[in-house]
Amino acid sequence: MGDAVQMPHPQRPEAAATAIATLFADGGSRDAIGGATFVRLNPVTDLVATIAAAGRAADAEALTQIAARRFASWSAWSSQDRAALMRRAARMIPEYADRFAAAMRAETGATDDWIAFNLTVAGDVLHATADLAEAAPDTPPDVVRVPAGVCVAIAPWNAPVALGMRAVAFPLAFGNTVVFAASELCPLTHVLLGHLLHDAGLPAGALNIITTAPDHAQEVVETLIAHPAVRRVNFTGSTRVGRIVAGIAARDLKRCLLELGGKSPFIVLADADIERAADAAAHGAYLNAGQICMATDRIIVDATVADAFVAALVARAAALTAPHIAPLATPAIAARLSALIEDATAKGAILRTGGPARGQLMDATIVDHVSSMMRIYHEECFGPIVGIYRTGSVEEAVTIANDCDYGLSSAVWGRDTAAARAVADQLETGICHINGATVADDPTRPFGGMKASGYGRFGGATCLDEFTELRWITTQD
Repeated sequence: MGDAVQMPHPQRPEAAATAIATLFADGGSRDAIGGATFVRLNPVTDLVATIAAAGRAADAEALTQIAARRFASWSAWSSQDRAALMRRAARMIPEYADRFAAAMRAETGATDDWIAFNLTVAGDVLHATADLAEAAPDTPPDVVRVPAGVCVAIAPWNAPVALGMRAVAFPLAFGNTVVFAASELCPLTHVLLGHLLHDAGLPAGALNIITTAPDHAQEVVETLIAHPAVRRVNFTGSTRVGRIVAGIAARDLKRCLLELGGKSPFIVLADADIERAADAAAHGAYLNAGQICMATDRIIVDATVADAFVAALVARAAALTAPHIAPLATPAIAARLSALIEDATAKGAILRTGGPARGQLMDATIVDHVSSMMRIYHEECFGPIVGIYRTGSVEEAVTIANDCDYGLSSAVWGRDTAAARAVADQLETGICHINGATVADDPTRPFGGMKASGYGRFGGATCLDEFTELRWITTQD
């Protein structure tokens, strides 16, 4: 793991002056064809944060052509040289810290600890990809691994530096060129990734970044994926959009890596350390206002310790009120979360702390006595809400945990670690942490989910297969 990045500002300032985000193409900035732009509003002040280039299908076509032309030269770099570039980029992150911080604050309302987390993880990603690039392929002599070609990368707004870097660094490290479709909610933050990597020595055209207005996002994505030069797609985002991306890719038999939504269960067994478990649950539920795919969404607690646990969690959550908790990214998210709370309380749930959103601000919220008749039981929250599910047995806890479309992350808490591991082995999630939070990141380990949380893995040696092709080559004497 890399060194933590120290943030220069202890408090979040007022929104900065309006910034400009252009397309990043062939190593430099350019306007969209036709000069169209769109605006991203600051979610706290409602002022214009960024004016960004509104790329369209023609821009997507042009950037993909650049990536295709640059593939031969970039893929010819040795793995050692690509690894050295990745490590150089990691060392340069502190030089970009102020720029990333200003962009994240203005575009997503990010708090200082979340900005620091993003920058630290981005550095870890670069070091991990460097190590993977240098590792010798484990193949027979007549089998070789080669870069796949042009890769389309699509990353979300909620962890823009960490997930944006992950989306582009893994394919680049293995010799692919990349066209990155930036999120319309953080266009400048994502474009800065291109400038950082270029300043670290990435050759022009190896990475190209397109920004686009929400109304044209599907047009741009369809154009990128359908381009004949594109060989791989990686997408991190909602399950709803992931299904669209996978459907588009399937038409042209393009392979996808999909890291999608989650509704992470946090199981508290009867012998759990209540205070430590409450600390981990609060961290997982409310970091970045719960706007994380791994966020603790469901706390499934043994009835014999439920009152003590809920009291401990309420004490922690009650202190997390705006502006000490990040804003919600859009008014639509705020409205949906408020509706989930109203539906649950109307059907018998008890609101222990927090409550409906005020504009795009929402306090840390706990909804107790959740049952299957409520929307919150089935729907991903993706906000600072956690539901409490009280159970009478371990078997019931496992059943509730698995009674869900999603399967990304999970956690199990208990002093008897062997018993906790037995529970973990039954959970239908790609990730599980025993006596840990559901939110954790290690780019050296396979990261991904099961069921509606997607398929494929970032991180670890397994991701090599996501971004390379195997060829069997024989020679007859």
